Amino acid sequence: MPNLPTFVLVHGAFANSFSFAPLQAELALLGHRSAAVDLPGHGFGATYPAAYQAPQDLDALAAEPGAIKGVTLADNVAHVIEALERAKRNGPAILVAHSRGGVTATAVANARPDLIDRIVYVSAWCPVDLDVNDYYAEPEMADVDAGALALALVGNPAELGLLRVNFRTADPAALDAFKHAFAADLTDDEFRTFLNSFQPDENLDVGTSADRAQAATWGRVPRTYVRLADDTSLPPAVQDRMIREADALTPGNPFDVRTLEGSHLRWLVRPKPAAELLAGLAAL
Repeated sequence: MPNLPTFVLVHGAFANSFSFAPLQAELALLGHRSAAVDLPGHGFGATYPAAYQAPQDLDALAAEPGAIKGVTLADNVAHVIEALERAKRNGPAILVAHSRGGVTATAVANARPDLIDRIVYVSAWCPVDLDVNDYYAEPEMADVDAGALALALVGNPAELGLLRVNFRTADPAALDAFKHAFAADLTDDEFRTFLNSFQPDENLDVGTSADRAQAATWGRVPRTYVRLADDTSLPPAVQDRMIREADALTPGNPFDVRTLEGSHLRWLVRPKPAAELLAGLAAL
């Protein structure tokens, strides 16, 4: 049906299109089509070294090359633009981004606002006044444990040209830190299931000031921010700050703000409320 939008879903760091499968099932049952993209170096384009399997060889893992080395934000943007161009042949397109995927979505809207009928950030980065890395020094991020991933970091990012994290670690401290950051309100089985969907490698490029939201392009796109009320990796205070900054940038086109209960990952593991929210946005 040509008037129904296609939801184009963009994942966050270390994730892939697979994490959207439960959400896509709920959207389909509500009568909506969706396409989850794998950013370059993600999904079946990811590197899973033999040393990552059990029994692990952490020394070998620390030196193994990864396919995501050299992937840039510009590569991500080009990939999503191609997906949107294809989706737009069938009608409207709603771009939905989660977490780090918001950096890509923002840059896409800067470049091709004509392809997006609405952009939806779900506890996603929407850099406006600062670069992404600079927000970590702000008071709103004071309670975030920036070292959580460091507990399972493997290798030297500068030498590997990528960020590698051992999500298959058995270290209780690392697992506790991961669960607190991403999934404190999920069961241990749900948490470990999601953890096993993560890939070990992520690229290093989160953009520059040129990739922040731009009023003349990004600012033309209708937008919704879905706050995750119990998120501890991108806390509500940071989400609210980015909403305020964006609204100040384009006061004539403010965020439509919604809130879902739960942690950074709950909406993907138990997706019915999120699917219903997104389905409602299709009618706007």
